[in-house]
Amino acid sequence: MSQSYLEADRLKLFISKVTDYAIYMLSADGDVVSWNAGAELFKGYKPDEIIGKHFSTFYTAEDKARGVPLKALHLARTAGKFEDEGWRVRKDGTLFWASVVIDPIFGADDVLLGYTKITRDITETRRTAEALHASEERFRLLVQSVTDYAIYMLSPEGLITNWNEGAKRIKRLEFDQVKGSHFSRFYTDEDKRSGIPEIALGTAEREGRYETEGWRVRGDGTRFWAHVVIDPVFDSARRLIGFAKITRDITERREAALMLERTREALAQSQKLEAIGKLTGGIAHDFNNLLNVICSGIDLMRATSADIGQHRKIIDSMERAAQQGAALTGQLLAFARQQPLTLEVLDVSQIIASFEAVLRRAVPNSASFVIRKGPVGKVLTDVSQFEAALLNLVINARDAVGESGTISLETRHAFLEENQVDQLPSGPYAVITVRDNGTGMTPEVARRALEPFFTTKAVGKGTGLGLSQVYGLTQQSGGHVTIESAPGQGTAISLYFPEQVARPGTEAEAAGLDKALIVDDQPDVLDMTVAIFQSLGYEAIAANSAAEAIHLLQQHADIKVLFTDVVMPDMDGVALAQAARELVPGINILLTSGYMSGPLRERFGDALGQFDLITKPYRMADVAKRLRAVAS
Repeated sequence: MSQSYLEADRLKLFISKVTDYAIYMLSADGDVVSWNAGAELFKGYKPDEIIGKHFSTFYTAEDKARGVPLKALHLARTAGKFEDEGWRVRKDGTLFWASVVIDPIFGADDVLLGYTKITRDITETRRTAEALHASEERFRLLVQSVTDYAIYMLSPEGLITNWNEGAKRIKRLEFDQVKGSHFSRFYTDEDKRSGIPEIALGTAEREGRYETEGWRVRGDGTRFWAHVVIDPVFDSARRLIGFAKITRDITERREAALMLERTREALAQSQKLEAIGKLTGGIAHDFNNLLNVICSGIDLMRATSADIGQHRKIIDSMERAAQQGAALTGQLLAFARQQPLTLEVLDVSQIIASFEAVLRRAVPNSASFVIRKGPVGKVLTDVSQFEAALLNLVINARDAVGESGTISLETRHAFLEENQVDQLPSGPYAVITVRDNGTGMTPEVARRALEPFFTTKAVGKGTGLGLSQVYGLTQQSGGHVTIESAPGQGTAISLYFPEQVARPGTEAEAAGLDKALIVDDQPDVLDMTVAIFQSLGYEAIAANSAAEAIHLLQQHADIKVLFTDVVMPDMDGVALAQAARELVPGINILLTSGYMSGPLRERFGDALGQFDLITKPYRMADVAKRLRAVAS
């Protein structure tokens, strides 16, 4: 037997024993002509059950209907090889996923003798791949559906390659708008100039992670505070193939943390000032006792000494020094909230108007001093201490601006939420602000500005007790002081006083006075009308705008009379009167105007006819007469 026959027998024996592959021969027509152990294992057929049958037996009905078996043989014959994967059918009808290779066998003169077919059962491999694909798809869907985090991939150069819903929501951009662009587009101009994006990628590649917080820019140009993590992505050969970037918008968390920190600082400052107040209060009381001895001694010397002529100048100097010492202790006691106050319900606008001349004299003519009086309610405080506080603030502003500059005194109404300003409770407040465009203060100076004896002025130019007195007054009046300042940008100091809401049992009610609400946008007219109503026996409440009047009507359900100007900038008196009838049913309403009734009726129509009208100028007797008419 020749060597070639032996080799052929060995090969045939080897193929017949292989179990991991189905290896068999087909005729030129596709009939099975040989069958190995692997084919029997995969397909379930014995050799005598399948040899002679067409190989299409192993295909599904759908594949046979589409002519897949014949196409496979055609491609193998014409292309020299056919490879495919697909479902195949076992003898028992079950399916398995097969990897198939068909090679044509040609004889002499390129005559087709048949085909060699190798089939492998890769069902488990396919299931593993499908499971992996499903897992990857679930992960992709999970990442895509996350909206609280911007999760996206970058190329090694930092170009954006994909984009999830969170990125779309946080950055406010669609994927098509960012695809292929550099991720540095989300950094501020300052960070770009500093090379922060490049540093981030370099750190992530070198150290395996980059994490930071900072300002980032949305697609619409707005900023948000971001927490950022960048991780490098390497392939199996440790080659960098990109970066995974996760960004979270933590603006609200940062603002809450800053608010907490500001609250802690305010509490610490309040406790510090409280401790200093106790110390200075004790010192001031002891010092007052000493001053009392000195002042009493001077009085006794004047009363009992027959000849003090030669010592009069000395005694007068001693007396002036004692009075100055008494003034200083008064300021210390004010800071310590131990200064006895004569608390009264005051009209802030009227106090400022009556004290305006004094305030203006404190400011040089070369500087600008502006007073802007917005609507404010009445406050409970000491009038003399309030005036002293205003003067202290204006003098400080004058010193800050020098011979030129601008100083303003502004009043406004504010409704504060709980703890919005320091530890103040919620409610309505009168806010008085003295603002200047002077030198300003550093944060450290601003923090210490309210401490007694702290001053940045030259020796002999200030005692450091002016702001201490202001602080003590607001604290004793249930309010607070705030300071806004920066070097070169001026200073604004605001005093907050709780607005007084009338309650049963007040003096006016005990005296049986009816309440009248007077509304006019002209301060001089308003003050005069208030005086008229007070002379007529009313408790007069003033408002210089319709908005303030509505606020007061909501607070005082017992107002009997509304006396309002018709033509006002924010809301006309007719609309105010209509609103007043809704808020206080049964209220008596009298309108007034400098216009005659004819033009007013052209403007307001029948609505004006619902109310009585008195034209300006009016006399007290005219007002009294018309009031009796509307009340009858």
